Amino acid sequence: MKATAPSAAHPVPVARGKDRTRLWSGLSAALFVPAVLATVMLLLSSVRVSGCVTYGVQCTRGLPGWLFLWSTGVGIVAFIAALAAPAPQVRRAALATQLLAEVTALLVILSYYA
Repeated sequence: MKATAPSAAHPVPVARGKDRTRLWSGLSAALFVPAVLATVMLLLSSVRVSGCVTYGVQCTRGLPGWLFLWSTGVGIVAFIAALAAPAPQVRRAALATQLLAEVTALLVILSYYA
């Protein structure tokens, strides 16, 4: 009689690469504010925005705040979900949602003032 169990009863875990979604989520959240500032600096080089700042001509009412706030809020919620979710699939989906929301917020700034 054998004292050990057959090898099929104890599957060996497959070695996979590290899940770095939390790292990428934190990095993209940390770089969001500098990206917004870089976008604003880029816009200040345009004729329309610099004319508005300097001479007060061709000024618009301002950024549609609800759209920017919604996309930033979705990005924050997705950031928290990417950090807190236990399943790697959920973290990857939250990271994709976070990146999409951050890009949307940046595009709102660019498209409204450019």
